[in-house]
Amino acid sequence: MLFSHPADFTPVCTTEFIAFARAYERFGALGCELLGLSVDSTYSHIAWVRNIEEKFGVAIPFPIIEDLSMQVAHDYGMIQPGASDTSAVRATFLIDPEGKVRAMVYYPMTNGRSVEEFLRLLEALQTSDAHGVSTPEGWCPGDKVIVPPPATQQDAAARAKAGYEYTDWYFAKTDLRRAGAKAPGKDGRRGRAKR
Repeated sequence: MLFSHPADFTPVCTTEFIAFARAYERFGALGCELLGLSVDSTYSHIAWVRNIEEKFGVAIPFPIIEDLSMQVAHDYGMIQPGASDTSAVRATFLIDPEGKVRAMVYYPMTNGRSVEEFLRLLEALQTSDAHGVSTPEGWCPGDKVIVPPPATQQDAAARAKAGYEYTDWYFAKTDLRRAGAKAPGKDGRRGRAKR
């Protein structure tokens, strides 16, 4: 997860870094590395991280990229004209092991991110990948998942009797244990999707 912040030594950014640090082990348990970025210098990052530990008692366990040239910030669209021409907005990118950006979330400079939401989103993406399903709004581990819509008329007709929580031919839910055995995976076969 690559996330930018407008500037070191700012209150909203400090709250976010504290929250990311407190959730660091939870991200790690999901196989996710954290990487911060701002257009501040390495020395500013060092001083700010030391300040957070001294004033708030929280050690920042992940690296922060120095981007004085703003090259990375420009490449990832973190500089938003109208918000600021010299600071990165609160952009967050979930990047998979193959280097593909799977999710991009932008927050205004005045409002902090929800770290819990990024943990939820990460688990939802991993669940979708592993089981070939989708997740509904607000999905959390243990909730029912959405079975992919049928691809043929015959499958659509059979959907009502497939044993899912059925609303209509295109909308059916199931619990994850059943989805792992029945939902079509990304490779087009029944069962778990290939990763």
